[in-house]
Amino acid sequence: MTQNTPLSPLSPLFPRPLHHVQGVTHRVLSAAQLRARGVSAAQTSSQCLPGGPWQHLLPGVYLLHPGPPSGQERLRGALLYAGRPPASSLRTAPEPMDAGFGEAMVTGQAALALHGFAAAPDLGAPHRIDVLVPRTRRLRSTRFVEVVRAASALPAPVWLAGVPVAPVERALADAVAGLGEAEDVSRLLTEAVRAGHSEPGAVVRELSVAKLLGRPAVVGAVEALLAAGRAVAEERLYAMVREHGLPEPLWNVDLRLPDGPELGGVDAYWPDLAVAVELDTRAPRFGAPSQGRRDGNHGNRGPDRLEDPQWSAYAAKRDRLERLGVTVVHLTPRKLREAVEQQATVVRTALMAADDREPAAYVVVLPR
Repeated sequence: MTQNTPLSPLSPLFPRPLHHVQGVTHRVLSAAQLRARGVSAAQTSSQCLPGGPWQHLLPGVYLLHPGPPSGQERLRGALLYAGRPPASSLRTAPEPMDAGFGEAMVTGQAALALHGFAAAPDLGAPHRIDVLVPRTRRLRSTRFVEVVRAASALPAPVWLAGVPVAPVERALADAVAGLGEAEDVSRLLTEAVRAGHSEPGAVVRELSVAKLLGRPAVVGAVEALLAAGRAVAEERLYAMVREHGLPEPLWNVDLRLPDGPELGGVDAYWPDLAVAVELDTRAPRFGAPSQGRRDGNHGNRGPDRLEDPQWSAYAAKRDRLERLGVTVVHLTPRKLREAVEQQATVVRTALMAADDREPAAYVVVLPR
């Protein structure tokens, strides 16, 4: 009669993956997801014994293989830890858009890596992962997960690589909050603009909301951000003129009356047609600018816009030029990025309408 060999106390009760979870798409599941698939807490614990086929990745989150977690598995694990949805919501949840993450989303440098930032750390490296959650969540940071609570309503996430990710501006603010070196902050902010991820105004606005603009490491970085934003906007304007067959203007010139006061600088000027283009590269340091502005034309002259001192200066200069018969076309970097053909049409229309207007007053053109 053959005698059965007793199991070691450390031997896993289920040396092979449970049939309940053999077909799962992802090898990271929460305790709630395992229960929804018929795996008991005792079975889960036995699978995670030393030498077993599973691992306890985070509180309430399990890695269903014995090797080190990949970057994607760490992301999913962090979101499952922060999301913790009820098990009843998981039985019929489609993947990937409802994968048990609740309202949690990746933010900070991990989010920037998903957005494609070269300056962000490699997701495969063992860096911390910031996870943004509602401010009412009672959840502690643990292991490689840093919990970030939203001060107000959560932004709408962007889905990248199968996980919910904070928008670029919010991810930047959360990343900057954890950096102490001005060089590191400047590298991230400058890349946001130069690589076309965002516009300076949107970035500065989010930094202002996060109360980060007064930090020494941020002040100089914002100056570099604005300079980079200005340069990128000018490059887009040059490309628009040349690629859409517009006549070549005089670039970056100052206008003034003969023997009279200065009228201000413009980014492009067609002297024979008395048409000027001005780029709005303002990035207010405190508070958000008014919404509802109309880009690619003379703008909204409502009282809310005039509360902005920078806009008041723009408006005053434009009014002086238009009283002299100079048509001023107001363009924004965002519209040049997202609707360049439409902006080229706006400028072309202003140039074609020059013959129908009264001749403009003579103005002196000087290089800036």
